Amino acid sequence: MTYNPKILLLQIREEKEVLESELEGFSKHSGVSRENFEVLDVFNDRHFDIERLDSFDALFVGGSSSASVLEIEKYPFVPRCIELLKYASKTKTPVFASCFGFQLAVLAFGGEIIQSPENQFEMGIVDIALTLEAKTDQIFRNCPNPFRAVSVHREKAINCPPDCILLAHTQECVHSFKHRHSPFWAFQFHPEVDEKELCYRLALYIEKYGSQDQLEEVIRKKAETPDSNNLLKNFVNFLTRQSSTSL
Repeated sequence: MTYNPKILLLQIREEKEVLESELEGFSKHSGVSRENFEVLDVFNDRHFDIERLDSFDALFVGGSSSASVLEIEKYPFVPRCIELLKYASKTKTPVFASCFGFQLAVLAFGGEIIQSPENQFEMGIVDIALTLEAKTDQIFRNCPNPFRAVSVHREKAINCPPDCILLAHTQECVHSFKHRHSPFWAFQFHPEVDEKELCYRLALYIEKYGSQDQLEEVIRKKAETPDSNNLLKNFVNFLTRQSSTSL
């Protein structure tokens, strides 16, 4: 019998079309049916019940169209999201946190997020290097080094948070880590986004992330990102193995 995990997807986006495409990306690249996802939209449910997570096999966390983990007054749901990630780690609920989710995780585990200088941030498809620890990691162990991934972010972590294992990085910043004591993986890049979706997103957010010339340059240099996208299936395979050992 095929294992179909029940997944809670934490979304931090205001645009309906991007909420939809993000859900589609997580479903497509994980191989998990959309019917197995339940969405928690923090813009419409800021005071959600953290223990709601107990009803799910895993937590996915997506990116953000405009929110910042550093602007709590403007985005008051940020502390609640951080508490949810802390709760997931405490209860050993498996977590796959992308981009904004990565930044929430850094803060949840006592790390630091900083803003990149104006017009000096990663935007597009970048080459990401793996650490030695990634070779035996359950999510990264079959991933080539380096690998390509979609990365668009104006805030970053320079150092890995305490009690976390650095798995991937660029010269610019930390790109992935796993918590040392729980099945919690975080990714600054976007495993749920491929080259086609990248072009769609950048066209929507061109005013925030650069000029039309920059967008055209990213589109010109676009490349496929199968190794990055495959990390979601590796995570689901981990869930499958975990489920079979607990029976």
